[in-house]
Amino acid sequence: MPVITTIEDLRRIYKRRVPKMFYDYAESGSWTEQTFRANTSDFSDILLRQRIAVDMSNRTTASRMIGQDVSMPVALAPVGLTGMQHADGEIKAARAAEKFGVPFTLSTMSICSIEDVAEHTTKPFWFQVYTLKDDDFMQRLFDRAKAANCSAAVITVDLQVLGQRHKDLKNGLSAPPKLTPQSIANMMTKVHWGLGMLGTKRRFFGNIVGHAKGVSDPSSLSSWTAEAFDEALDWDRIRQFRKMWDGPLIIKGIIDARDAREALNVGADAIIVSNHGGRQLDGALSAIRALPEIMDAVGDKIEVHLDSGIRSGQDVLKAIAMGAKGTYIGRAFVYGLGAMGEAGVTKALEVIHKELDVSMAFCGHRDIADVTRDILMIPKNFSGDWQ
Repeated sequence: MPVITTIEDLRRIYKRRVPKMFYDYAESGSWTEQTFRANTSDFSDILLRQRIAVDMSNRTTASRMIGQDVSMPVALAPVGLTGMQHADGEIKAARAAEKFGVPFTLSTMSICSIEDVAEHTTKPFWFQVYTLKDDDFMQRLFDRAKAANCSAAVITVDLQVLGQRHKDLKNGLSAPPKLTPQSIANMMTKVHWGLGMLGTKRRFFGNIVGHAKGVSDPSSLSSWTAEAFDEALDWDRIRQFRKMWDGPLIIKGIIDARDAREALNVGADAIIVSNHGGRQLDGALSAIRALPEIMDAVGDKIEVHLDSGIRSGQDVLKAIAMGAKGTYIGRAFVYGLGAMGEAGVTKALEVIHKELDVSMAFCGHRDIADVTRDILMIPKNFSGDWQ
């Protein structure tokens, strides 16, 4: 077993063990992938201030996200098709998150259903929904999440239309995937992955098949996904979704201060600064560069979280120091899941926690709650001086 010390170590193993179709699905952005790359590289422009001769004992990264206790301010982001990265992937990731004491967010486009994950976990998880046209289906999604004791709902608001990801088109990645001789040949080389998929009954979209109108089997999925998303979405429509769910609500996909202000008015408990991991509008600002302006606009009025680009505990520390109350990892936990199943997700969380804890100590702090912007050296005009 190789010694794993970074998220990149997990990514390399993941690439070897998972079919190219699903690796490319996770490890890609839209169009030229400019924003996908900037989400991670822009973190390196922010430097940390080291302090010495300060008490570094008895450290804690324990925090709270939307009033819920977490072992560190990191949640597992909603990722579609997680159950194709590893057999029963959502269940395994949720178990790892539960044991580690961080939230797991289940995607509507998951392979394992809400009920599947609830049956195999003991603590509440979060559930993510898209902004779909079908009110009856949306209400039933929220009702199913409530029946499963989900402790928060996340509404993704940046997917009215789908950003073009060239690799997915070339690989035939769709719902359901279009298998080609090339993709089948590649899958046959991934023996461990294949045995896992043969051994599970969960291979299709568990929250959709048998639940959405007209989707009784996987073959009817493609027409549903082509028509389900609401291109006419506006803030009044988001207010309607707020009425469908009476629990804690998080709005995901805010990248502009004007939209952050709008989100204040719909009754959300938190917003997530996110550009969908660079998978929607290519050429958009990275999430970490967008964060300061959004913090200035609404940071004292609503809880602000950050998603897109987190690959290390230092990334988490920088986001928290800039004012975010929580962060999300998507690709980082998927790398671990594809590499080693549940143990790999745990390893990803361990890597990020270790980096967060030690870096916080070097910056002169023992409690993540006390970390402020003072530990950072941020370039002038980091957020841009735009015309």
